[in-house]
Amino acid sequence: MIDAHEKLDFRIQQWIFKQGWGQLREIQCLAIEPILSGSTDVLISASTAAGKTEAFFLPAISSITDDVRGVGILYISPLKALINDQDRRLESLSDLLNIQITPWHGDSPQGRKNKLKRNPSGIVLITPESLESLLIRDSGWVKSAFQNLKHIVVDEFHAFIGTERGHHLLSLLHRLEHLLGRVNTPIPRTALSATLGDLESVPASLRPNKSLPCKIIKQTQSSSSLKMQVKGYIESAVVTEETVTAEQSVCNDLYGLCRGGNHLVFANSRSRTESIATTLAEMCESNNVPNEFFPHHGSLAKEMRETLEARLQQDQIPTTAVCTMTLELGIDIGKVNSVVQVTAPHSIASLRQRMGRSGRRGGASILRMLITEAALTEQSSIADKLRLELVQSLAMIRLLVASKWYEPADTSLYHFSTLLHQVLAFIAQWGGVRADQIYVILCKDGPFQQVTVTHFKSLLSHMGKVELITQLGSGELVLGHIGEKVTNHYTFYAVFKTPEEFRIVTGSKTLGTLPVDSLILEGQHIIFAGKRWVVELVDADKKVISVKHAKGGKPPKFGGSGMDVHDVVRQEMHKILKKGDYRIQVGEQKIEFGNVVAQSLFREAVDFFQSANLKSTHFIQHGNTVVILPWAGDKVVNTLVAVLINKGFGAGAFAGVIEVEKAFVDDVIEALKSFQNNETASAIDLAEAIAEEAIDKFDEYLPQDLLTQGYAAKAFDVEKARVLVKELL
Repeated sequence: MIDAHEKLDFRIQQWIFKQGWGQLREIQCLAIEPILSGSTDVLISASTAAGKTEAFFLPAISSITDDVRGVGILYISPLKALINDQDRRLESLSDLLNIQITPWHGDSPQGRKNKLKRNPSGIVLITPESLESLLIRDSGWVKSAFQNLKHIVVDEFHAFIGTERGHHLLSLLHRLEHLLGRVNTPIPRTALSATLGDLESVPASLRPNKSLPCKIIKQTQSSSSLKMQVKGYIESAVVTEETVTAEQSVCNDLYGLCRGGNHLVFANSRSRTESIATTLAEMCESNNVPNEFFPHHGSLAKEMRETLEARLQQDQIPTTAVCTMTLELGIDIGKVNSVVQVTAPHSIASLRQRMGRSGRRGGASILRMLITEAALTEQSSIADKLRLELVQSLAMIRLLVASKWYEPADTSLYHFSTLLHQVLAFIAQWGGVRADQIYVILCKDGPFQQVTVTHFKSLLSHMGKVELITQLGSGELVLGHIGEKVTNHYTFYAVFKTPEEFRIVTGSKTLGTLPVDSLILEGQHIIFAGKRWVVELVDADKKVISVKHAKGGKPPKFGGSGMDVHDVVRQEMHKILKKGDYRIQVGEQKIEFGNVVAQSLFREAVDFFQSANLKSTHFIQHGNTVVILPWAGDKVVNTLVAVLINKGFGAGAFAGVIEVEKAFVDDVIEALKSFQNNETASAIDLAEAIAEEAIDKFDEYLPQDLLTQGYAAKAFDVEKARVLVKELL
């Protein structure tokens, strides 16, 4: 290991010496051999600032130093900010070795792009969307410029796994190999990723057709430190003139924590984002200091978002962005001092993603969660008594830190929206292609392995009907006139979009908007703006959800949302309530990461859990409402809610707790038994009752059967729900 660096090019050894490094780090030594061999994919998993980038680039650059013509290394990143960062970091190496480096994205200098066009060589740093644009608009140049490509490296690979954008990336890499005639002699791929839990499953996400083996390199000791805290707040039941509301306390703390530095604050709705940013801006004004707090969400004008991103990137003036969850990867900035969540996050993967944004120049990653729970009264709901938002936050931190767990990619999904996009992109790239060629490249050998020939035929014939594509007499498929329009638009290259907002209306009054990435069924009970409603009608064309007031107890404060929370998270919540302890064991001691208020809120939750005997019971009669506590993920919970609505009950789920209105436990149990014994009930039947199934960017162009099937795979899990019902009963 000590002399591993001797295999590197002599000038690179000199460069290492000049950096003043005593020796290479463990992962850097381990990566040299497999990357130089050029015969295997490599997965390097290590914490932030552990030297992953150098682990790849030192041997990869060594292998291309003698190449005169053609690009040797293709680096792909989810963020422009990362590309600009790598460009700076590689500068001293490229000067020493006289290797051309070209950042290639929407905002990179045209001069450097032109230079690469005239004389392709060295290293190209690019986003998936820019690579798509190159393949479509200039595939002839790509074919000659990348003829000698030796390495492809994907940074922040954990951010791609299991997402639409991840599928897009895999499809691009396969199409690139196909274009270069390298399908049988594949170009080695290296994935750089944060510490991942289950590493063995990752190679399949890097190369689905397994045409090359994959060497896994992971850090044995972590070098990065984390600092985290959960702060609790109590929203008092009676508010008078004098009361300082919990929201005001949260804003006071944010003002104290964030002023003077660069921070990201995540809220889970646009209205909350706006109200926090407004309150903080007003506090700056009343204290006669310049404003440093700005909202950042999908409905903001592009100029406002870009001004804020530029402020954060330039790092000259203290700036805090208050953002919604939806802009996880959309916000393109460098590192910040700390990340603050003002609600429980939806997933650990996204929490990890956010934490990676903090921790500057080798400093610790700092994460704070500011969680508000309602003061308890006689009328409080069970979700409030169990303090579910706080408990979910504590459980997620435990899984993230102690178990290094994160949600695995859901391999049951079809990704039809992205497949449709890739069919259009592939036809646009080649001008005209036969259907069987497309199927082999994208599905049989490509990443869309769940898609059958029947699915594919249904997709193509519908694309023909809506004039996205046309078949020529020769049998080749070409773009139709709508297809031309869609692919020529500058927004085409990205496969992800911000979820659409539906207006929620009661009578003639608009209550607000809701992103439709959560389950909405007619007859479902929902909570909005602090009140209970029952959904009467979903108008997908006008993007309107009509609701009427629903009777019922006081709504729980934390509704949860979307379909993101995983089974493992809810099981961990159940586990810490049973144990009555959430602290993390490190060696001999247990680490406390909640403040005094968080600790007392947790005690309340444990006391209620024990007094209601929730260790052994899952059904509670609460007045004339039946409450079910399945301790399962949203996919399973959504399945049970849809089944109960299907059987005529008024049901809704809030943070994983199912409430069935005007019902008795025995009737609900009977209904669940009949579902458990009915072998024919399927996720597709449940999805057919959903009015708005179009969630992903190109869903609007899909045939109804594929739309329903794709939605069913995303929202429901009938098999798991049956197993769970058996356990509950």
